[in-house]
Amino acid sequence: MSRLAIACLAFFSSTVLMAEEWNQFRGLGGNASSEGAAPTSWSADSNIVWKAKLTGRGASSPVVWRDRIFLTSFSGYGMSDEEVGNKADLKLHVLSFDRETGSQLWNKSIAASDKTQEYSQRVADHGYATGTPVTDGKAVYALFGVSGVVAYDFDGNLLWQAPIGDDTAGFGSASSPVLFENLVIVNASIESSTVLAFDKSTGKEVWRIADINKAWTCPCLAQVGDATELIINQKDMIYGFDPATGKKLWSCVGIDDYVVPAPIHHDGVVYCLGGRTNRCIAVKLGGRGDVTKTHKLWETPVGANVTSPVFYDGRIYCASDKGIAFCLDAKTGEEVYRQRIPTRARIYASIIRAGKHFYVTTRDAGIIVLEAIPEYKEVGINKIESDANMLNASPAVDNNQLLIRSDSFLYCIGGAAR
Repeated sequence: MSRLAIACLAFFSSTVLMAEEWNQFRGLGGNASSEGAAPTSWSADSNIVWKAKLTGRGASSPVVWRDRIFLTSFSGYGMSDEEVGNKADLKLHVLSFDRETGSQLWNKSIAASDKTQEYSQRVADHGYATGTPVTDGKAVYALFGVSGVVAYDFDGNLLWQAPIGDDTAGFGSASSPVLFENLVIVNASIESSTVLAFDKSTGKEVWRIADINKAWTCPCLAQVGDATELIINQKDMIYGFDPATGKKLWSCVGIDDYVVPAPIHHDGVVYCLGGRTNRCIAVKLGGRGDVTKTHKLWETPVGANVTSPVFYDGRIYCASDKGIAFCLDAKTGEEVYRQRIPTRARIYASIIRAGKHFYVTTRDAGIIVLEAIPEYKEVGINKIESDANMLNASPAVDNNQLLIRSDSFLYCIGGAAR
């Protein structure tokens, strides 16, 4: 075999491996979809490959890179209503686990900023570790709101730490970082009304975007032909930026309320949800200037205030924080179905897809498995009865298994998928 063929084969293999990694919030591209199937039934006594005890609490999701899992948590303060503790003792952790066995490889922490919000019932719903980390296979990057961004190498060595602002609001920080080429991009709308890009190697600020208003959402990187657009959905406006420079490319009149759900994209269109009145807007990418009249494809009064959707087979599926599952036609925005989910609590985790099934994580009733079809059809409801902790985090999908995080444990769910 020629050197060129070997090089091409190595490149192709590494590309395939990279494409399979669930390395950021909601997986590859932030679209919360895996083509591989995953288990549809489990319990405390079945289909649990391993279970790992976590240091502290958190609402962030696990991310995977080959033989590593990364997760964030907090400890020392706000662990319960009965024992709130001293805010000066608050620690923010990045944890690393062995993918095969679940054994903890390392646990690194920083002291929280004194600007961190005081404990309250509103903050307690989510805690102080809500942002999901992101990894590129060399380092892991985590966002802790007013305590800034941290980067660790795979051995747990702190590479750098960078501030993003000192402001807080509502339930605190919620956004997760994303990667573009040599940049770590974070939405610091709540902390400093900005979006910031840092050099992955040094932590040096490369660019910033000002006047980002009431956006708790994760940035979205969408492919448009040979180019990539950075989509930020904020109060009143949806923006497209050049992720390499932070230059604004286009704007579109959006949702007239604060925004939490992460945008999703498919085939040159971005879908943005948000607002307490629950709306969804579809915008064609690639425009320039004000594209409200030319690129806004549709808008509908159906959506979610907190949770993010998933695109599959020409439709948009979501389970709103109000406990309503719905399906929209992606071309028209027309409602296909709407169904109440069997839960008594608000939903904070977001729907994901693995193969032919959707997974909806509830806080009180376990994880509901639905068929990935344009009608509401439950396959099962799965709960680990021995763990009474809340489920706030969206699962990760890796190698036909689910990685599920509660407030106290990380689970690998295996077994045959139906």
